[in-house]
Amino acid sequence: MKTKPHHLSSCTLAAKPTSKGLRPVALAMSCVLLTACATVGPDYREPPPVDIGSGWTLPLASESQSADLARWWSVLDDPILDRLMNTALAQNLDLRQAAARIDEARALRDRVAGERLPTVGAGASVNRRRQSENGPLPVGSIPGLDATQTIYDAGFDAAWEADLFGAKRRALEGASARLQATEVEAQGVRMRVAAEVARTWFTAVGAGYELHAQQATLDTLQQTLELVRLRHALGDASAADVEAAYAQWTAVNALLPDIQARQRAAVLGLGVLLGSPPERELALLDGPLAPCTLRALPVGERADLLRRRPDVLAAERRLAASSADIGVATAEFFPKLSIGVGGGFQALSTGDWFDASSSRFSILPLISWRLFDGGRVRAEIRAREAAEQQAALAYEQAVLAALGDAERALGDYHGGLDTLERRAMALDAARTSYGYAKARYAAGDVALVELLAAQRSLHEAETAAARAHTSAAVQLVALYKALGGGWEVSSTMPSAAHSPTGAAAPTPRASRSGMPASAAAMEHLTSQSAERETLTHLIINRPTEGAKP
Repeated sequence: MKTKPHHLSSCTLAAKPTSKGLRPVALAMSCVLLTACATVGPDYREPPPVDIGSGWTLPLASESQSADLARWWSVLDDPILDRLMNTALAQNLDLRQAAARIDEARALRDRVAGERLPTVGAGASVNRRRQSENGPLPVGSIPGLDATQTIYDAGFDAAWEADLFGAKRRALEGASARLQATEVEAQGVRMRVAAEVARTWFTAVGAGYELHAQQATLDTLQQTLELVRLRHALGDASAADVEAAYAQWTAVNALLPDIQARQRAAVLGLGVLLGSPPERELALLDGPLAPCTLRALPVGERADLLRRRPDVLAAERRLAASSADIGVATAEFFPKLSIGVGGGFQALSTGDWFDASSSRFSILPLISWRLFDGGRVRAEIRAREAAEQQAALAYEQAVLAALGDAERALGDYHGGLDTLERRAMALDAARTSYGYAKARYAAGDVALVELLAAQRSLHEAETAAARAHTSAAVQLVALYKALGGGWEVSSTMPSAAHSPTGAAAPTPRASRSGMPASAAAMEHLTSQSAERETLTHLIINRPTEGAKP
């Protein structure tokens, strides 16, 4: 963004002859009028619109409305997640640091605003002194003047620099813009904290259900191993069959510690996100963990993204601050006018201290103009213009990066739901196969080993479905974050406007049972315990070998 030529607006001061006592007042009034006459530097204008395309790239159904993104987690109907969010948004240390940064920026803005006002000081002193009689002032030869004196003084001093060419006004504009950028960045911290809490919670829930599915698979493999050992004892199976069954059991058993560690690490991370010791939420490991149901997410128009992304809004405010900095640097080209005023009472005795004859007063107007500085001011202006150009490019980059994040997150969520649907189809097929195997075993058509193999396939499909659901849930969180969800957008915040076509996030398709894919994939995870217990009594348990299960 180039600096446009700036012009000084001038005003003519006409004054009638005044009395000698009114001249200071007339001078002060002239300065006030001059202050309102000129402001150098470019006036800020909104950045030119960035080409954001005509709409979302995925062939999704258009939506005229977008989802309520301010508290997006509330639509997931997860009371534990709601509690975690409320606690984190109230106690998270990153959010408290962001609030402190806002206070700091506001104080800096107030300091700049205070520089436009006069500074006034008051003081009083008692000075006991003796002057040399042999010094440059012949104290001893002046009648009535004592060499030793006590001087009593009380008064005030005031100083004010007139903002003739708007340097202070531009500085206040820059400080205000930086305060707004800090406020928006704090909302960005809130957005990231909300997303991290949800992602960590979904990771813990997913690990819990994966652990449940793997444990079910391990139980089935245990039953298979016991059956093979029994058949080996009866001479119907070889020792190689026993070792093969044992190898399958140990392979699945080795997966459990890693899953447990991931679940515990996620819960410990929740404690830190809540601004508490890590172990605060460890009790969640002992309670039921219900997965969320993934729903359709209308993402609205593509331009809505620019109104919600804190990084885009903060980049625009930093651009405004850079524009104001040019005016501050340009004002150094022009003269400065400052006025000092002092007054009070001074006497040699306390009895005369506050008499009218002891009063003193002074006024000192001062005009200073930098005539030569070796090109430092011009170099400073060029530096500020270059900084403004950087800020303009950073704004454009923020817009494009926001669009890229949203497109990637939308594509990932679309792919995650597609994977979840296919895993649900595989789970339906495994469930059907297990039903046939169970019926055939009851009729005596197949051996127990084949029934257990079908049950093992079902549990493996459950594990894959649990992982797919966790991945899709985490991708949903990433999509909400990329869309700028998690904070209330003020109507006064700056925004970029286009009118591209809106789009909706993909809707989870139904499985053969008619349920959403995410629900169909997870509904079966808690229903297998009873079937396993029904099947167990069919197996003859025998003592196992030493260290082996």
